[in-house]
Amino acid sequence: MFSALTEKLEDAFKKLRGQAKISESNVADAMQDIRMALLEADVDFKVAKELVDAVKSQAIGAEVLRSVSPGQQIVKIFHDELVKILGTATALNVDPPQRILMTGLNGAGKTTTSAKLAGWLKKQGRRPLLLALDLYRPAAIKQLQVLGQQLGVPVFAPAEGETDPVKAAKASLVWLKEQGSGVAIFDTAGRQDLDEDLLAELKKVREVIQPNEVLLIADAATGQQAVSVAQKFNEAVGVTGLIMTKLDGDARGGALLSMRQVTGCAIKFLGVGEKIDQIEVFHPDRMAQRILDMGDVVSLVEKAAEEIDEKEAMKLAARMQSNQFDFNDMLQQMRMMKKLTSGGGMGGLLGMLPGMSKMKDMVGADADKKMKHTEALILSMTPKERSRPQIINGQRRKRICNGAGRPVMEMNQLLKQFEMMKKMMKNQGAMMQMANAMMGGAGGGGGGLGGLLGGLGGGGGKMPKMPPGMNFRS
Repeated sequence: MFSALTEKLEDAFKKLRGQAKISESNVADAMQDIRMALLEADVDFKVAKELVDAVKSQAIGAEVLRSVSPGQQIVKIFHDELVKILGTATALNVDPPQRILMTGLNGAGKTTTSAKLAGWLKKQGRRPLLLALDLYRPAAIKQLQVLGQQLGVPVFAPAEGETDPVKAAKASLVWLKEQGSGVAIFDTAGRQDLDEDLLAELKKVREVIQPNEVLLIADAATGQQAVSVAQKFNEAVGVTGLIMTKLDGDARGGALLSMRQVTGCAIKFLGVGEKIDQIEVFHPDRMAQRILDMGDVVSLVEKAAEEIDEKEAMKLAARMQSNQFDFNDMLQQMRMMKKLTSGGGMGGLLGMLPGMSKMKDMVGADADKKMKHTEALILSMTPKERSRPQIINGQRRKRICNGAGRPVMEMNQLLKQFEMMKKMMKNQGAMMQMANAMMGGAGGGGGGLGGLLGGLGGGGGKMPKMPPGMNFRS
């Protein structure tokens, strides 16, 4: 997400960082580059102008011009102004009547996002309920029912043949009362384009449901249309929050900045993948850091704590410490890593580390493939071969590679890598680094994960050094 914008902003700021002294002239040049970068990322013209003007007015102040590192100072100013535009983190309102109305255009992902939100609420210990009110899109109701079944969440379906959304909304409230307490998520119909019929229909449905949250679901690739979409929905139904979807597939993401500024509504969640659990709570300061390639180590540690079983990690760390590591442990290590990378592969994980935005495109896809190939080779081994790698001779190597559909050269590389990891574990310091990595990297920021990432990538267990960067804490 935001990779194109991040790269162009980095180029603009690089010019300022290289200056011993900052003048109004080179600040103006840099701001012009930044304005173009924002516009090319589909940020609305007015929003881009406001952001650049705010940064420029502070950047030419005496405090910055006399600063020891004026280039860094301007980056901090831009960061702070970006956070202002992104708004403040606002929790989802699940107070009574506990009703959430999902709105947006067709194709934005309302139905999938409704299910994702239900899954997130369930993780928070709440009881979500899904209510299908999309009477127009073929199979929309069936899709919600299937997703609800996967999550173990009750789903309301209107009577077969029902075409009146207001009647369906009234029937849904009767069903809701029968269900008792719970957070109700209403999935409404969308259109390919905004029209008066859609808005009039939404108004009527809103009046019936009386929700305490009206969430606008918007595709991150909406582009310049984002402003008109946000304005019209806000005027019609009073949007209370935004959920930006498909951020994993859009390198620009300017719609996120534009819609937040135009509606004045908080961005509450981000859709970062197709899977049902790929939804993130929005944090403005963390997003600003990602856009400026400062990483998001806090979110990474939170994800590690959520995804990795601490007891299993401790058992694996103990085996590593006693030098009992085998291919079963290596497979477990890889599966732990796969949990961490479920929101966008290795590239998504690298994007959370400071200064790694450029490297994630080079390493990400390649590392994901290597992980799959390595897993295939290990799964093709017999239980005896996994626990006693030393018995894998030439004949066994051929059989394993035939089963995995991989060349013998890869099997030879895997065995070399495995032996190198075993030797590394005899070194107490290196072993502890890997153990820290298995605990999610919480103790070592990006460095602890480095050994694990390097080991899985087949590059000898080393990652490039992180640039110092700037650390902005909320």
